[in-house]
Amino acid sequence: MYSANIIKDGDFTKTIYTLIKDNRYNDAIKILHGISESSSTRAGLSLLAYCYFYIQDFSNAANYYEQLTNLYPDDKDYQLYYAQALYQACMYEESFQACNKLIEEPEHKEKVTKLQAAIKYSQEDVLSAKNLVEACPASDPDKEANLGCLLYKDGNYEEALSKFTGALQNQGFKPFLAYNIALCYYRLKEYGPSLKYCADIIEKGIRNHPELSIGMQTEGIEVRSVGNTITLHETSLTEAFNLKAAIEYQLRNVDAAKEALTDMPPRAEYELDAVTLHNQALMNFDQNPTEGFEKLQFLLQQNPFPPETFANILLLYCQHECYDLAAEILAENAHLTYKYLTPYLYDFLDAIITQQTSPTEAYQKLDELASRHSEQLRKLTKQVQEHRNRNDTELIKKTVMDYEECLERYVPVLMAQAKIYWDLKNYAQVEKIFRKSVEFCNDNDIWRLNVAHVLFMQENKFKEATGFYEPLVKKSYAEILNVNAIVLANLCVSYIMTSQNEEAEELMRKIEKEEDQLSYEEPEKKFFHHCIVNLVIGTLYCSKGNYEFGISRVIKSLEPYDKKLGTDSWFYAKRCFLSLIENLSKHMIVLRDSIIQECIQFLESCEMYGKSVRTVAYSSLSEANDSPNGKETVTYEARKIKSVLLKLSNFES
Repeated sequence: MYSANIIKDGDFTKTIYTLIKDNRYNDAIKILHGISESSSTRAGLSLLAYCYFYIQDFSNAANYYEQLTNLYPDDKDYQLYYAQALYQACMYEESFQACNKLIEEPEHKEKVTKLQAAIKYSQEDVLSAKNLVEACPASDPDKEANLGCLLYKDGNYEEALSKFTGALQNQGFKPFLAYNIALCYYRLKEYGPSLKYCADIIEKGIRNHPELSIGMQTEGIEVRSVGNTITLHETSLTEAFNLKAAIEYQLRNVDAAKEALTDMPPRAEYELDAVTLHNQALMNFDQNPTEGFEKLQFLLQQNPFPPETFANILLLYCQHECYDLAAEILAENAHLTYKYLTPYLYDFLDAIITQQTSPTEAYQKLDELASRHSEQLRKLTKQVQEHRNRNDTELIKKTVMDYEECLERYVPVLMAQAKIYWDLKNYAQVEKIFRKSVEFCNDNDIWRLNVAHVLFMQENKFKEATGFYEPLVKKSYAEILNVNAIVLANLCVSYIMTSQNEEAEELMRKIEKEEDQLSYEEPEKKFFHHCIVNLVIGTLYCSKGNYEFGISRVIKSLEPYDKKLGTDSWFYAKRCFLSLIENLSKHMIVLRDSIIQECIQFLESCEMYGKSVRTVAYSSLSEANDSPNGKETVTYEARKIKSVLLKLSNFES
């Protein structure tokens, strides 16, 4: 970061200097704009440029520095600050041209060379940046760190780590160096050391800058925005919290990731940097997909934007089955394709989008991708064995990392292939696809989970499904509610279908106990695991014709109604009731009066508690806060179902 120490002369009021000393730059700007002479005097222009630079409004800072360079062409300092402001405003060509006017000035040559190196680095002209960095004197304390940045850019993370560590040892603790070290560890997937350096940055920030209100937002304390000051930038707190959030997200600790984002110094949304905005969109996507897409689309129109933005918005559109929108984004931003998408990711997205118009062609494209990855995985497996025979620890580590990265790319391709046949309900073919990949994926949890699902759906392989579900559940048995509810439900059904009723009951007791405990700790929060398990079991018995036991399970699943009645739970409950009504109307079953009465009481309870519960799930791209109309509520549907049931049973309401 290049500082801008430019208060030259002029005698403005003591108030202005006091505000600047207290880092109240916005207040100083307001007063300066209120003084008509400030926009024409040297001191006024200098102070405005200085304040805008320190709140990181670099476009306005560059504008005022440009005026100063025109008014005072002999003052080379202004020209340097103008070039720095242009660079920070991402106006790289203009900044480089401004630097060229100063390159022959001996007192500025070193700073200008470093600034030009930074410009070329930002333009991804690594060779030119390297030549400029190497032209800096060996005594320059920044040289080692800058060489580390170049190594990082080339993907040489271990060598970059060595450079940054050396610089930290020579210069003492500097937040930006600690962050660079953390970033290298992150790229090497050594998350422990990376989090340790992030923690060091945060600890120093809390101790040295209490005015930045670190962590207060998470604690629910209302605090004003700290703004985008140079102080905030120099602490590297924003970067450290974003990296911490990214690591927690990778480790699937979503709550911890969200907390890291709220812990960072508070700023208004319009003040957020691009990386924070991107991470907020990604990590809160499940709660508010509409807002998430809006933020990612906004970032895509900025220059520059986080490189991951383009791939993530495409993947999320495909995940939410908005394939037309994904195709539009690809078509409108063809110039970004080669820069921000790897050949693998482009081919994968192309196949996913093609699937909507030609499943056969899509399957062929995915099969080609899968074959390439299978071949690479076999090759890497062989290499690992060869390195083990030679006892080459470093090469073993590197090859294993390459294998894991290749596997991470292979599994989504495999799942996309399987989904084509899954949608056709051709579960036997899905199983064949999974069997072909067993040599690579046998220890992969995603693969094992999907194998369990496909075995479960075939309805004659419950024992085999149990063998795949059980290890996944037992891995998180101590925190059972972290397991997906449908996995628990399917395991219970598998137990029941293989006459392991005791195991099913034990699992359900465990779920109920955990939910009761959490409900006591967080009485306002709703928990649906036990509800979903009962719903699935009830649906199973109804599908087998045992409506008395099945319906009783469904009714039990939604108790208490104020906690369990929701759009999804009602959808699956009403399916059982509609199936019951259909069979009653065809005289295929007969129910005892007590069961009919129990059903009516249940539907009346749903009427009472379902006035504000939707029956139509809102689209992932529509507003979640729209209130439902009268016919889209549980109350309305429960009343209709009760009416039909009363007619069939000759009951009077």
